[in-house]
Amino acid sequence: MKSLDGKVALVTGGARGIGAAVVRAFAAEGASVLITDVLVDEGRALQEEIGAPARFYAEDVTNEADWTAAVTAAEREFGPVSLLVNNAGILEFGSIEETDPRTFRHVIDVNLFGPWLGMRAVAPSMRRAGGGVILNVSSTAGLMGYAALDAYVASKWGLRGLTKAAALDLAADHIRVCSIHPGPISTPMTAGMDDSVIADQPIARYGTPEEVARMAVFLAAEATYSTGSEFVVDGGATTGSTVLAGSED
Repeated sequence: MKSLDGKVALVTGGARGIGAAVVRAFAAEGASVLITDVLVDEGRALQEEIGAPARFYAEDVTNEADWTAAVTAAEREFGPVSLLVNNAGILEFGSIEETDPRTFRHVIDVNLFGPWLGMRAVAPSMRRAGGGVILNVSSTAGLMGYAALDAYVASKWGLRGLTKAAALDLAADHIRVCSIHPGPISTPMTAGMDDSVIADQPIARYGTPEEVARMAVFLAAEATYSTGSEFVVDGGATTGSTVLAGSED
């Protein structure tokens, strides 16, 4: 028996990168998966790749009506939703003075408001399923600050806090809520970054989407005593710095 047999998952931002790796991993473990994304061509291609356990549905996570329709589609295709992965996210570079208000609000809308809408939309379905697991994909930027990423950092810290509040709100319904905090992962979002990003971390390489997906499978299937918790997949990036090691007074 596979670890997610009989589970119904909804994965946002599922067309590529971490989201696509989670979709593949969940399907391989027996789950039926509704892939949602604004990237229609890539989402449909992934559905074709995986076959019967997957369906694609175009969704803007900042749109409440899209969320209602996505949950309805998942229930129509597979049954009540028992797993939600809030993975859709965007990154915009810019300091406080460089970032314009519209850009800041857009990052917050996608990265924080979207997951809030998603949890709100899926909770009744999870009750019908008898419980479930919500995984919010935050970032190491939800654990520490980064210069020139003000909107992104704010959104990911907010998602970390929202995860804890939701875990308390939904515990009585047997719904666990955890956050995943990837570090530098090799995805289209990080394609323009150079190796200086990973040079000082203990595991000095970019992570793979599959490594994050394995964490998601563990949390969905095995971490039955964990809720409101952060799980870090970052090559040790948040462990500390070796810059001063061996320096002289």
